[in-house]
Amino acid sequence: MKRRDFLTAASASLLPVMLDGFGLKAMSRQSALVQSLLNTTALASDRVLVIVYLNGGNDGLNTVIPLDQYALYTGLRSNIAIPQSSVLGLDGNPATGLHPAMTGMRNLYNSGKLSIVHSVSYPNPDQSHYRATDIWMTAVDSTQTSVSGWAGRYLENRFPGYPTGYPNAQMEDPLAIQIGYLTSTALLGSQQSMGIALNDPDSFYQLVGSGGATSPGDLPCCDAGDLIAYIRKQQALSVGYAGEIKRAADAGQNMATYPAAAAKNSLADQLKIVARLIHGGLKTKIYFVSLNGFDTHSGQVDTTDVRLGSHADLLGKLSTAIETFQQDLTLQGIEDKVVGMTFSEFGRRANSNNSKGTDHGVAAPMFVFGSNVKHRTIGQNPDLANLTGQAGSKEITMQIDFRRVYTDILNDWFGTQHTTTNALLFREFPTVSLFSDTVETVASGNWQDRNVWTVGRVPFASEYVKVNAGHTLTIDRSVSVKNIRLEGKLMYTGPYSIQMTG
Repeated sequence: MKRRDFLTAASASLLPVMLDGFGLKAMSRQSALVQSLLNTTALASDRVLVIVYLNGGNDGLNTVIPLDQYALYTGLRSNIAIPQSSVLGLDGNPATGLHPAMTGMRNLYNSGKLSIVHSVSYPNPDQSHYRATDIWMTAVDSTQTSVSGWAGRYLENRFPGYPTGYPNAQMEDPLAIQIGYLTSTALLGSQQSMGIALNDPDSFYQLVGSGGATSPGDLPCCDAGDLIAYIRKQQALSVGYAGEIKRAADAGQNMATYPAAAAKNSLADQLKIVARLIHGGLKTKIYFVSLNGFDTHSGQVDTTDVRLGSHADLLGKLSTAIETFQQDLTLQGIEDKVVGMTFSEFGRRANSNNSKGTDHGVAAPMFVFGSNVKHRTIGQNPDLANLTGQAGSKEITMQIDFRRVYTDILNDWFGTQHTTTNALLFREFPTVSLFSDTVETVASGNWQDRNVWTVGRVPFASEYVKVNAGHTLTIDRSVSVKNIRLEGKLMYTGPYSIQMTG
């Protein structure tokens, strides 16, 4: 068995504990995530990331609907297209709408607490669930592999030497917590997974708080002995963190009203736990939660009403869970320290199939939520008149590499040095300005990057700044400009302006 496969499998088998009905697994102190969280001067107020995995490949085109191309949209998927009159409109964005089940996320968008990142993927995408998920979680090119996850590498770099000496007075809490039974490759360090998985703090404490790890005893030799020793180490670490988790769960409370158990919203149940633990003072830096069921090859919509069906149910749960979680953080007074992001292993084709479903595709929108997001829309609606694909498939092409989103989370949210982030993601990726007014653009023509400051402010352009001939581009001093897509020749007319001339 390969070491990486074992790490994933072993963490999945560890201590299946319960928190509000969800299973949890203990990770070792050596977790890269734990390491990263410890390297802060103010751990109690340090920032938190919540990762929401939409398992199965979400149909982005019925999630974020291009109203500016509605005729093309319905022509591609007439048997599942959402009626235009039912699409949820967005303030200040008449070109785009959301699925009618997503009222909660529409509200967050309108209040400036949700960013839609359009058409996210990576070059040469893979449409296998396993491989595509692996690429997203390890942040490698499709031609490469890695034994560690992007979050795990970040934490391992931030907290070198873990697990030796942990828990300690500076960081007594788990660095990462995964809720549910899914083992995330994203949280793998180079040697092991970096967090613990749990369901219910009380059940978790009852399971590991009164007992200890298995006594060492005699271990078999070679690989078998190493694997047993690894599992025992995880058990010992679980015991060490059980008391802290229980104390945070006891101290924290939920102030928003989450869906009742009858609603069977597993994501809301998971986020309810996350909010409670954060409010209770747990210093954990990254939480990983998930919602299954997005592999909608058939029966994506109801047979009598396309506004209903399995996909609508999933989007409704996603939207309600995230809105309620954000309300909870607001009521607790801690929303400024938490940001969340969604991802799915791939999108789905622009054209539907004959089973009222959609097959594996390429690009799809991501959502980033929280009070600190700067821009409600990043990128543009996919161009439905210029799709790719073959053998009957119509694919939405990539606008934004997903690692650009990771770059902003590492650089601007967690404050990682840019050179370190480049190493963690294996090379440099430009920002998408999730948390800043930095404008990163796509270069065109033979010219060099220049840093020029002016007294004005350019409206945020999600992917590039395009300046027509004869116009002047003025940039606020707080904005960093790198590459600019030009029409015409670059010309300086003064120390604080850039002017385009033919």
